[in-house]
Amino acid sequence: MTAYTEAEGQTLRTAVFGAMVLVSTADPGAVDEESHAGIRAMSLLSDDLRAVIAAAPPALPGGSTSDVEDGVLAALRSAVEIITAHEPRDVPIFRAAVAEMCRSVAGADGEVAVAEKAMVERVVAALGS
Repeated sequence: MTAYTEAEGQTLRTAVFGAMVLVSTADPGAVDEESHAGIRAMSLLSDDLRAVIAAAPPALPGGSTSDVEDGVLAALRSAVEIITAHEPRDVPIFRAAVAEMCRSVAGADGEVAVAEKAMVERVVAALGS
């Protein structure tokens, strides 16, 4: 198992859960369905990353809506750097899994609102290519 520091683990948790929260709150919808869709999509992560993300509760950035978004998008960029440093082969899996989690959350109620689609695009951009 890849060893991540507690700070790295917290960044990974902020990135993953924060991305789902950003999409979920972009357009008011079926919160329960969105939460379940995002959690189901977490199975796409590697075993190591799932273990790190499940190790402690996530902490989202505080402040205004804009501050939270900026903090989560920064955590996503940092998460890619952290994973690249530890296990580069997990980077494409992480990117794809987080993108799919966000798409699952956005479509959980049967529709994808314009605001949700835009937020998914911002998350994917933060993940890089």
